[in-house]
Amino acid sequence: MPSASAYRVAEFFARHAPSPVARAAALAGGVGVAIASRDRRLLVRRNLERALGRPMGRREASVRVTATFDWYARYYLESFQLPGLDASTIDAGFGYEGVDTIERSVRSGVGPILVMPHLGTWEWAAWWLALVPRMKVTAVVEPLEPPEVFEWFTSFRQRLGMDIIPVGPDAGGRLVAAIKRGDVVCLLADRDVTGTGVAVEFFGERTRLPAGPAVLALRTGAPLIPAAVYWRGRTRHALAGPPVDTRRSGGIRSDTFRVVQDYAAALEGLIRVAPEQWHLMSPNWPSDYEALGLPVPESLRDI
Repeated sequence: MPSASAYRVAEFFARHAPSPVARAAALAGGVGVAIASRDRRLLVRRNLERALGRPMGRREASVRVTATFDWYARYYLESFQLPGLDASTIDAGFGYEGVDTIERSVRSGVGPILVMPHLGTWEWAAWWLALVPRMKVTAVVEPLEPPEVFEWFTSFRQRLGMDIIPVGPDAGGRLVAAIKRGDVVCLLADRDVTGTGVAVEFFGERTRLPAGPAVLALRTGAPLIPAAVYWRGRTRHALAGPPVDTRRSGGIRSDTFRVVQDYAAALEGLIRVAPEQWHLMSPNWPSDYEALGLPVPESLRDI
C-alpha cells in the first residue's frame, strides 16, 4: 500500500493540476495497477462474471477489466478533489433517487442505515449529504496498515463531513449513538472483513457478509436501506432502494440471517446496474482463494 505521503501528494496533484492532466494521470495509474497486479485482474474478472451471470471471452474480459480499473482510478481522483469543491458544484454534479426515505428517517430523529457495495463514488454522496441537505454522516471503515495511512484517510474523510469509526469492539456502541442522534450511517456490506459474518448466498456462491447492519437495524428500529452511487457520464447518481424488512419474526439469530440474506440480494441488484464500477479487489469467496492458490480462511471453510 502507498505511504501517507504518497496519498498527500496525490491529493495535492488532483486538486491543483489542470483537469485533463489529472484525468490522464489517473487513467494511466489505473492501467498501471491493472498491468502490475495479476491477482487483482483475476479477482476483477471473477467479480464481473458473477455480476453478469456468465463467463466472458478474452476480448470482452480485457475491455471490462480495464474499465473497472479506470473507474477505480476515477474514484480516487474525484475523492481527492472533493474538499476543494463548494456545495453548488457538488449539487450540480449529483442526481438521486430514493433520498426522500433517508430524509424522512433523519427528520424522525432515527438515523437510517445505508448498506452499500464497494461501487462507484460513495464519498461524493457523503459530501453531498453533509453540504446540501446538511445531514450528519457516520461511516465504519476497515483499519489500514500502516497506521499513518489509516490516520490520513480518517482525517481526509472527516474533512468531507463524516464521523469515522474504525472496525473494532467499540464500533457497535458508537453506531447506536449515531443512529439515536439522527446520523446517516454508511456501512460497506459486500465483504466481511472480520471473519465473523453470516454465511449467505451472494451471487450464487456461499460466503460471509457482515451481520452488523442487520443487528443494528433489528435492535434500534432504524430503516436499513440498500444504496449505491454510480457514475453516469460526467455526473454521479445515487440510488437508495426500498428498506429491507427488519420486522422481528423470530429469534435474533434467525432474524439476522434473514435480513443479511435479503440485503445480499439487494446488493446484487445494485451491482448489476454497473458491474464495471464494482471495485472489490480482495478475495471474497472460498473459490477466490482457491483460484489465487491461497489457503481458504477458516471462517470460509465448510459454509
